[in-house]
Amino acid sequence: MAIRFPPAHEASPEGLLAIGGDLSVDTLTEAYLNGIFPWPISKTSPLTWFSPDPRGVLYTDEVHYSKSFGRFLRKHKFEVRFNFDFKTVIDNCAKTKRKHEAGTWITQEIIDGYIRLFDAGKAYCVGIYDGDQIVGGLYGVCFGGIISGESMFHTESNASKLCVYSVMEKLKANKIPFLDTQMVTPVIESFGGVEIDRDTYLDELALLRRITLTRADIFNS
Repeated sequence: MAIRFPPAHEASPEGLLAIGGDLSVDTLTEAYLNGIFPWPISKTSPLTWFSPDPRGVLYTDEVHYSKSFGRFLRKHKFEVRFNFDFKTVIDNCAKTKRKHEAGTWITQEIIDGYIRLFDAGKAYCVGIYDGDQIVGGLYGVCFGGIISGESMFHTESNASKLCVYSVMEKLKANKIPFLDTQMVTPVIESFGGVEIDRDTYLDELALLRRITLTRADIFNS
């Protein structure tokens, strides 16, 4: 049974909404459909749930790419694979060390929960391959028109940017208005990512819930 969350607008100024609960498919579904996501503070702390204000998004009709990335797109030899090996992608995201984080929020509990979500058709991944070697990846959730980018990694230059580009092309093709990035990282900002207030995000979320596309509709098209 899914856990019932307080309304997202009741979150603290830092975005914290709830503490505790589980990462079942039903609970994660309930969370994302209402603008909420899990973000563990540490491996030893109880599970925490957030709905930040403002919220990072990347609009499909406002995304732009630098000239250097455009040259990369024309010349790269990488292969882009959607939903090929979710566990490898999320495991690599968990291992990636980031300048602004002391550790990783992608705990084993998170990994297990999102693998279950993927098996239920409600999460996706994109991997960038150089032959048989994965050199970049991104994973997120997909609930109809609600598409997020949760985390990404790269071991080759521009591989993570190629993930974002590939996802945004799928969203454009399916007339999905934006990718929920939760925060605006330097990479997302370079593509035109912006922050919107939580009320605006929740209003747009209500419209996205009406879209009935499946993961296969979006990422296998």
